[in-house]
Amino acid sequence: MKNVISAVVGVVVGAIGTAVIGWNMMAGMMLHETASPYNMEETVDKIQKNALAKGWVVPSMKQLHKSIKKNGGGDVPPITLINLCQGNHAYRMMKNDKNKKLSVFMPCTVSVYEKSDGKIYIGTMNAGLMGAMFGGVVAEVMAEVSTDQESFIKFAK
Repeated sequence: MKNVISAVVGVVVGAIGTAVIGWNMMAGMMLHETASPYNMEETVDKIQKNALAKGWVVPSMKQLHKSIKKNGGGDVPPITLINLCQGNHAYRMMKNDKNKKLSVFMPCTVSVYEKSDGKIYIGTMNAGLMGAMFGGVVAEVMAEVSTDQESFIKFAK
């Protein structure tokens, strides 16, 4: 009986430990940060050109730091959000009503920002991992998005 209780306690403690470790690792797995060897303008320009070369469009860019200040926040170093869209990818996901809620992730956004160390960084979401959580066509599309995003920022790796 003592061995059974020890085994059950071991399984429960192991499961809780695994859950805690997984929870703490999620942010690092879901979001990627890459240092850019270029200044803000050159980094943004290279990402745009690489995306356009892969058949993506840039429907908008937002200067987040300006919006923060304009809307009551303080000064933060430059942050540019590059909104990217690939029509076929979006169509494949959005044609199915059950996937429409995923539109909150659209368009795909790549962030270019300056940190307090004065260096420029690129932030991306792990699209492949995000897609894997949903499976099916979403996983297929997001795996392609992930590959494309990597090619957009290959100059920084």
